[in-house]
Amino acid sequence: MKIGVPREIKNREYRVGMTPAAVQELTGHGHDVLVQSGAGNAIGFSDEDYRQAGASVLDDAADVFRASELIVKVKEPQAEERALLTPEHTLFTYLHLAPDKAQTDDLVNSGATCIAYETVTDKAGRLPLLAPMSEVAGRMSIQAGAHCLEKALGGRGVLLGGVPGVSPARVAVVGGGVVGQNAIAMAVGLGAQVTVLDRNLDVLRALDQHYGNRITTLFSTAQTLDETVTAADLVIGSVLIPGASAPKLITRDMVRRMPEGSVIVDVAIDQGGCAETSRATTHDDPVYLVDGVVHYCVANMPGAVARTSTLALNNATLPFVIALANKGPDRAMKEDPHLRAGLNVTAGKVTYREVAEATGHPYTNPESLLGS
Repeated sequence: MKIGVPREIKNREYRVGMTPAAVQELTGHGHDVLVQSGAGNAIGFSDEDYRQAGASVLDDAADVFRASELIVKVKEPQAEERALLTPEHTLFTYLHLAPDKAQTDDLVNSGATCIAYETVTDKAGRLPLLAPMSEVAGRMSIQAGAHCLEKALGGRGVLLGGVPGVSPARVAVVGGGVVGQNAIAMAVGLGAQVTVLDRNLDVLRALDQHYGNRITTLFSTAQTLDETVTAADLVIGSVLIPGASAPKLITRDMVRRMPEGSVIVDVAIDQGGCAETSRATTHDDPVYLVDGVVHYCVANMPGAVARTSTLALNNATLPFVIALANKGPDRAMKEDPHLRAGLNVTAGKVTYREVAEATGHPYTNPESLLGS
């Protein structure tokens, strides 16, 4: 199979879909890998590294798309990339389609087969290709939040861990999944006063057993959420409904009643955000104020630590890329229901129910569209 790896073009996005080590694995299986020149330069993977791994290096993205059957990326294709997709392409990347009708429409119109990292599952029902970036984003959320609490960025001027004689910052983590767990680990390590809210008692029990009295666990209700968010110095939004738009749990009224200079880091922004006041920002312009509350809503947070993120992502995606290349997309998805769960769009149809509902497209069962 011919596998294309274009350079990412989203704002400040330095990750790359495949490392030279991953390329070497694919070429070792007899596949041709086509990498756009400069795709990995920013994180220390040179064109020569890719050539030594067996890849061909092409100058332009259009050349990569034109020569490839399987396109492996990191972020959702931008408009100019979507224009290069054809029915002969299989796209494997993060898509986050539910809050992005324009992208969904373009992918439907392209006729391409589009498999989203974020909805691929495993035997335990987890999201193994979302997990590594959730781990990175969860840890980064505390770094970003601590920085935003500084006065220079409009924050309260609060040190996350406090100092002897001065209380630490109050951190509210809304959602105890992978993002939340990693945010908690960082916040506790820095000495913050941490409260986590979730509606899954098993999650809360596990966190309580791990941290004991170093954190407070609360079952999330309208009351506990309101009381915790409005008293927090830093709120981490880490709510996820796989494939669907994030629920707007943090209301505008809550934001209005938060302390001036407090901070919201909405890690759910890829799926539309979990605060009513959230809108996507970039690494170039990461924050804005609403009612005196600093909002950090960067939609590709892990791109800021692109080398770590690329290595972690490739560790998770490589077995699936090999399966797609060795078997072909249809057979790979027919034989693996967990990979098939990643299929969001194919043959002009939306094949993920939550995406269809959010974007107004009819839903088509993916099994009916896979070849025999």
